[in-house]
Parts: sequence; C-alpha cells; structure tokens
Amino acid sequence: MPQLYRVRMHPAHSSEKSALGTTRVGVSGWRYARWRGDFYPEGLPQRRELAYIGEQFSTVELNGSFYSLQRPESYRRWRDSVPPEFVFAVKGSRYISHMLRLENVEQALANFFASGVLALGAQLGPILWQLPERQRFDPDVLDRFLTSLPRTTGEAAEIARRHDERLDGRAWLDAEEDQPLRYALEPRSATFDDERCTRLLHDHGVALTIADTAGRWPRFDAVTADFVYVRLHGAEELYHSGYTPKQLSDWADQITDWTTIGTDGIRRDAFVYFDNDARGHAPHDAKALSEMIERQR
Repeated sequence: MPQLYRVRMHPAHSSEKSALGTTRVGVSGWRYARWRGDFYPEGLPQRRELAYIGEQFSTVELNGSFYSLQRPESYRRWRDSVPPEFVFAVKGSRYISHMLRLENVEQALANFFASGVLALGAQLGPILWQLPERQRFDPDVLDRFLTSLPRTTGEAAEIARRHDERLDGRAWLDAEEDQPLRYALEPRSATFDDERCTRLLHDHGVALTIADTAGRWPRFDAVTADFVYVRLHGAEELYHSGYTPKQLSDWADQITDWTTIGTDGIRRDAFVYFDNDARGHAPHDAKALSEMIERQR
C-alpha cells in the first residue's frame, strides 16, 4: 500500500461533504493520426478533435507546453472547444525541468506563466513537472524550486509580469480570479525514492506522480498531497501496450481507495492520464477505466 501523509486540504474541497473525491480520467494529448477513424469518428475534422475529447472525457493533459511556450490565443481556443467543467492539466516547460534542471528558474517561470496558461481560467488543473532520468534528487535544489512556484493564479500573474522581451506583445498577464494552483512532480530517477523527497513534497502540497512505465522508470507510490496524479504509459511496453480488463480493474480499485475519505480525514481527488498512445490504446483504455470507476460509485 502507498504511504499516506497528512496534508493541507485544498481550499476548493475542504468543505465538501462527499466521502469520495473527484476523479477525472483522460488522455495525454489528442492529435494522433492513429486515432483517426478509430477513436475519432471517420471524417471528423482535425479542428474538432479536442471538442470530441471534451465530449468523451472530463480532462486532458496538454503536452505542447512541455516542448515550447504556447500562445494565449491557443489556450483560449482550447478552452472554448470544451465544456466549462472540463479541466486541463498543463505540462510544465522542459526548459525549466530538463535544461535548467530546476535551478535559476525565475525568468523561465515568468515566461511560462506569461505564455497563456492563465487564460484557461477556472479550467486550469494541475501543472506537471516531469524530470529527466538523469536528474538526481537534491533536497536543496528541489526545495528551492518548489518554494519558487506560485501557490495561486494571482501570484502566478504577478510572476508573469516579469517576463522578458520574448513575450512582449504576446503575454497573458491576468488571472480571472485568484484560485489555488496544484502541482505534480514526475521524477524518473530512483534517487527520488527518499523520505526527504516525500517530506518536501508533502510540506509543499505537491503530488508525487504515480507513473506506470512498463518498468522503464521507477514507480513511486507515496501520496503527498490532497490529490493523486497518475500517468499510465503502458503496462508491458512503454507507450505501446494496452491495459487488460484485469489491469484496469485493479487501477479502478486503487483510485477509488485513494479518493475515499480515510482515517486522516482527507478527501483526495484523482487525475489520471493515459499516455499509451502509439497504437491508439489510450482513449479506449481511458473510457474503460472511467466506466469502471463510475460503476464503483
């Protein structure tokens, strides 16, 4: 069983009466040629693919933000394509995680938040920081990075105003309302299997990502926040293999356990994303898991 830590309640959920947290299941990205005529109906225009995702799921993980700074008009267009209750998880910039290696990130964070992330408004979900395998755990580096992250969209807007000239004329600097921000960390080095790491994440209210990677990278199971962030990359073959009904049922049981209010009194939410997209399994697995979880409620 994963180790649970007593964490601060997220303000948006601290007064809820339900015994179960909210579970959102979706996919990582949506523009995949393999899905066309399979998951996507034959003839569906590419410009309608995200809208179709919004009809089938309650969340999606934005990948483009990992590779480059997006533009506010893109975030606004994505937001307008889906229902108002739909939530976007945003993958943090690899410039911060892979190139700067979490150090001296002040300017890069300002540019990231100025790029349009805040244009998602109330539909902005967790921000994921995925680390490279070569990134070893350093408690001082991690603590400084987590301390530098804004805790609300209002704080993020203040940071965004410090963007550099690359964002001149294309920055989004406003928060519609001051709402809490959630973060998840996905390490890929076994050195993060360290009590000091889980304590740091717990103290900052950051979720340690639970990633199924077909054994390619270590799996971390400690629950360090008032939500869990799960990435399912494939059980047997990274990015390629699908999940069997038994494997999905096991995940459904585990997610229901995580989101059921426990002895620590915390009602946790869950965000689950399938990234086994190479052969088109991701959306079908996501639909199947969603239905299993729904039947358990």
